[in-house]
Amino acid sequence: MTSFPTAAGHGPGDPGRDPSSSDDSRDPLGPLDPLDPDGAYGRLRAELDTLTTEAFRSDLSEIDRLPTLEIARVMNGEDATVPTAVASQLPRIAAAIDATAERMARGGRLVYAGAGTAGRLGVLDASECPPTFDTDPSQVVGVIAGGPEALVSAAEGAEDRADLAAADLDGLGLGPGDVVVGVSASGRTPYTVGAVEHARRLGALTVGLSCNSGSPLAAAADHGIEVVVGPELITGSSRLKAGTAQKLVLNMISTITMIRLGKTYGNLMVDVRASNEKLRARSRRIVSLATGASDERIESALAATGGEVKNAILTILGEVDGPTAERLLRESGGRLRTALEAARG
Repeated sequence: MTSFPTAAGHGPGDPGRDPSSSDDSRDPLGPLDPLDPDGAYGRLRAELDTLTTEAFRSDLSEIDRLPTLEIARVMNGEDATVPTAVASQLPRIAAAIDATAERMARGGRLVYAGAGTAGRLGVLDASECPPTFDTDPSQVVGVIAGGPEALVSAAEGAEDRADLAAADLDGLGLGPGDVVVGVSASGRTPYTVGAVEHARRLGALTVGLSCNSGSPLAAAADHGIEVVVGPELITGSSRLKAGTAQKLVLNMISTITMIRLGKTYGNLMVDVRASNEKLRARSRRIVSLATGASDERIESALAATGGEVKNAILTILGEVDGPTAERLLRESGGRLRTALEAARG
């Protein structure tokens, strides 16, 4: 289960307060007056006008009059541009992953921070790591502006509060050994930028993932990743191309980090947690693919290792018993290839 902070004034620790409610004394924008072009509202609108994720596509202004199939074709064509935008950032993504894996190899945690769609995507990625890679639930964590309730109900006002992000990270006991990945389509969300700035002050490694160039988020982070996907099909709806881009990059960050940490053997999920019948069947299939052993030998190996896939593979390929496999994996930091070399040596 993904962990959530319970900092005072934000989340379960303070059930009486609505984190999305207005509080002008702590609102960095101050009161918003739509009739004052030089005030906070005018400045915010001018800022949004510069963002490609907010840009208006005049060529799509009558999309609602098209047949459904044609709208689907247009949308599919827009989505097809996202991988190319991600590809342009691969060197930056790889550098961030290597730095993340280095921290996590020393016991650090990976923390995603964001608001709205971006925050939900971070929580989703974090929640998938324990069943896929057998990570401890506290090892990869997602925090979202507005707390757990924001996963299913909008808490839009919370994204304007950088102080809430600092409180959330402090609630996790964030330290210099950890990694914080701030995710924001606009790259200007106060909660997310605040999370990265606070994490950096604490000495943590920081990554800023946005979909606009020259973003405050990228500038605030040690590693800035800006996947510019362009204007959305529905103006400003950054859950579309921007959300897809963020999901692709988060997949890379968690998956490749786990590969670097030895959580796979080739492209096999050897650290999979067999918590249901499907995963138990998958565990046996993984051992079979890795070893080519008979069903009988696979069952024997899994029985001898308490159902641990990685250990079972080592007993078969390394021709060692269960306790020896456990020791070799412990000494190799859980890296199956290294343990195999030791067994065969």
